Amino acid sequence: MKRNRKGCHKKRWWILGVLVVTYIMVLIYYQQKPLPEGISYAGDTHLLAEDEVEFLYDLTYQKNGKEIYDHHIFDEVFKTIEQAEEFLIIDMFMVNEVSDESRDFPKLSSAFSQKIRDQMRAYPDLKVIFITDDLNTTYSSHEAQHIDYLAELGAEVIYTDLDKLRDPNLLYSGVWRMFIQWFGQEGNGWLPNPMGETSPDVTVRSYLQLMNIKANHRKAIVTEDHGLVLSANAHDASGYHSNIGIKVTGSILKDLVESERAVAAFSGGDINAFPSKKELNALIPAPSKREHTAMIEAQIVTEGKIEEALMDAFEQTNAGDVIWIGMFYLADRDVVDAIEKAAERNVEIRLILDPNENAFGSEKIGLPNIPIAKELLKGSNQNITIRWYNTNKEQYHSKIAYFNLGEKSHVIAGSTNFTSRNLDNYNLENNISILAPSDSEFIQDIDNYFKRIWHNKDGDFTVNYEKNEDGLTPIKYGIYWIQKTLRFTTY
Repeated sequence: MKRNRKGCHKKRWWILGVLVVTYIMVLIYYQQKPLPEGISYAGDTHLLAEDEVEFLYDLTYQKNGKEIYDHHIFDEVFKTIEQAEEFLIIDMFMVNEVSDESRDFPKLSSAFSQKIRDQMRAYPDLKVIFITDDLNTTYSSHEAQHIDYLAELGAEVIYTDLDKLRDPNLLYSGVWRMFIQWFGQEGNGWLPNPMGETSPDVTVRSYLQLMNIKANHRKAIVTEDHGLVLSANAHDASGYHSNIGIKVTGSILKDLVESERAVAAFSGGDINAFPSKKELNALIPAPSKREHTAMIEAQIVTEGKIEEALMDAFEQTNAGDVIWIGMFYLADRDVVDAIEKAAERNVEIRLILDPNENAFGSEKIGLPNIPIAKELLKGSNQNITIRWYNTNKEQYHSKIAYFNLGEKSHVIAGSTNFTSRNLDNYNLENNISILAPSDSEFIQDIDNYFKRIWHNKDGDFTVNYEKNEDGLTPIKYGIYWIQKTLRFTTY
């Protein structure tokens, strides 16, 4: 009898040991596994003329006690869709009207969807590819109201296969891969939707996948005429956010198409729905006629290649240069270290950060920006200055870095927060990296944008760092430290 008990006890330890070893192996593999082909992409460097690149922005701010909306991005989005006659490729993270707030929002999601529908009806041969994230169905718990019906009209609608991507959460992702993912997602929801009270109910499995937090976070629109790389979502509750965007034309559009073709390929989309390379060459002329006048270098970068472009830009800075960063989330250690090292070289660094107080009606506690800001200022050698965007119930959702290097300037902007989830090949992200003369119209527009909100020209845009200096309590810092260590975060 005693031998049987010892044998059972020993067997249990063996089983536990095998599970632990398997869990560690699964965890390591899915954080390091090969990326799908075409992901973490750096396109060719293209020469653009002044009129082939444009800076876009949305700003929400206070003036004389009133909230002012200086918004331009979706005017350009709608114009771009209306001009598409040959192909329209969209990669958009959020297209829905979900919110926990009772506030009336701009009807962005329905207007966006209807523009696409109207253009398809006006041009029956228009090739439409719509790539998105399964967040819009709360992970297969319901239909995506403003997306799914486009497939019936002939669009190629593609939900990104997030399982093909690496897993960001240090502890939970291993559990997800071993024990949960095999049960699938579809089913009738019966639990409240975490995205908002008015949204359809969801399943337990949707909650479990949500906890594995990763996303196709890209925001891009490409036609034969123009390409848009944005920080803005076609999401109603994001309608008042401050955002940025870059509009380009010319041969760089081919690289934008290729970067989206890669997502469609690993997600099981119909690649034949895309314009062929032959068609692209016919629709988008080679730049030879204007090359002698082009002064601006532009490159499409996605996922980990964005961080490589960032690190290269930081390394090019020297004493007397100025770095401006406008950012919703700042937390990536490589970026933080690069900021500190640049400050040690007597580079002047000015950060405009969202205070991380609001997310679609839910109050937030200032993570990660408040602890990161405190850390940066602690050892800044007086070369780092931080101002908070003066948000109300909206977000300063911009994602842009501007390096003024004297005669030339470098801009990296798009969908990407400066966090590990966004820069270390977990999320899908897309940015554009641009090197241009500092006196070019494009750079001057960005310079004016930053100086306007930094100095509060014609409105109340930003406040001093001291306004949120006392916001970091020991409890908040403890939560931040746990999140940073275990990577169990939404940022």
